[in-house]
Amino acid sequence: MTTYAIQHQTRYRYSASVSESVMEARMKPRNDTGQTCHTFQLAVSPRAQVHRYSDHMGNEIHWFNIPNRQGQLVMRANSLVEVLPWDPGQLIPDDAAWAALDRLGKDPAYWDWLAPSHFAVQSENLHRFAQSEGIQRKRDPLRVLYAINQSIYDAFEYVPASTDVDSPIDVALTTRRGVCQDYTHIFIALARSLGIPCRYVSGYLFHEDDRQDRSAQDATHAWAEAFLPEHGWIGFDPTNNLVAQGRHIRVAIGRDYADVPPTKGVYRGDADSDLDVGVQVTLAERPAPEEELIPTTGWVPPEDTLSDQQQQQQQQQQQQQ
Repeated sequence: MTTYAIQHQTRYRYSASVSESVMEARMKPRNDTGQTCHTFQLAVSPRAQVHRYSDHMGNEIHWFNIPNRQGQLVMRANSLVEVLPWDPGQLIPDDAAWAALDRLGKDPAYWDWLAPSHFAVQSENLHRFAQSEGIQRKRDPLRVLYAINQSIYDAFEYVPASTDVDSPIDVALTTRRGVCQDYTHIFIALARSLGIPCRYVSGYLFHEDDRQDRSAQDATHAWAEAFLPEHGWIGFDPTNNLVAQGRHIRVAIGRDYADVPPTKGVYRGDADSDLDVGVQVTLAERPAPEEELIPTTGWVPPEDTLSDQQQQQQQQQQQQQ
């Protein structure tokens, strides 16, 4: 098992003071197969009472309301997560797996992972890319998924800020530029077009010193998970041409990015907002950095920062009242 310490800091700065904001955050790593989140703390400034709930996909969401006037909003999340590495060499190709996948298409449990979604859609540009790369039902599904991963990695240039969070996949398919979100949506759309259930994963990637990962070290990450009946869910990272096998830390799963943005909210006021994000993932035995991930003008450490246990106790007390 490998243990990671994660710091995730997000700041919204407003061009003018706003009177109220409501925010939800998906920052807590999942407790799931091969992964355990031992501790999680979320601090908010200005101070706010933080609540939490789990959605139908098992993602944990923290939300809060700040009714006071504010010029900026800062969230700081700290996690300690243990991840179990595994060997992709254990995966065995199976030429008969296509028939098993076709049977899954009749099971409602997989319909969300097979149907087009907000960002992972079928388009003429996607079909042309699939044809140019020879992506079709051949050999066995496992080898096809590896081929899709490799094709996207080779065909696209990783360029930060080349797309927006709401850009359709046709933007990246046309320019052959994008970021991890675009790579993942294209992978998902291609896999689903072949009848392979596929879903979006948001989280973090630990960058080792001796690896040449293309994705940014100071940001959240995204990759895909494809389901094969004989193996279960397998993570594929087309941004870095990797199989998720120990360095990927899962936070939330959904049909695509629209289901699992790290933060999502609204505010009341006539103002524009700027977003700054800082992420650092380190091995737990390494000392945590003392410097700020991003400058936090006016940051006030909240007195009501809640750990998981404190939040649970608070909710139980409220239910008993």
